[in-house]
Amino acid sequence: MTAPRTAWTPGNDEPPRRNDEELPLNAVSPNEAQDLAWLLRGLGDEVPAIRGSVLLSADGMLKAAHGFDRTSAEQMAALASSLFSITRSAGTRFDGSNEVRQVVAELRSSQLFISWAGFNSVLAVMASADADPAVVGFEMARLIRAVRPFLHTAARPAAAASDRAPSP
Repeated sequence: MTAPRTAWTPGNDEPPRRNDEELPLNAVSPNEAQDLAWLLRGLGDEVPAIRGSVLLSADGMLKAAHGFDRTSAEQMAALASSLFSITRSAGTRFDGSNEVRQVVAELRSSQLFISWAGFNSVLAVMASADADPAVVGFEMARLIRAVRPFLHTAARPAAAASDRAPSP
């Protein structure tokens, strides 16, 4: 039997526990959040080099996470949303399309993978530096293909005119 692993946070090279309590999230119902976190946990089981993963809406709302503490999961969701958005803008300007398949960043001791995960949804994965990018990307794509309809995020309703801040 192996020792439990702690939740991964920046600066902590220890991978996450496999039996971490899943994060309660506000963006989805509790049952849906547990189901989504279970899928993310399965991804980490398939690729042990994965330190943590988050599923988020394209605008950065955290839907589910595994392997991160709550604060780190929310920070990762915001960061992934930003990088995904910047990449969409680059694609629109220089590639003639805002379709983003994957964003990959190599960091000093980690690799960050961000992929489109269905309508208005993004999957971000933090893996160790020695992770095989082909394996991580393949397993992410396999998960997304298998459960894409469940990963979709409904568009937020437009704010009513009375809800908007007054213009200066």
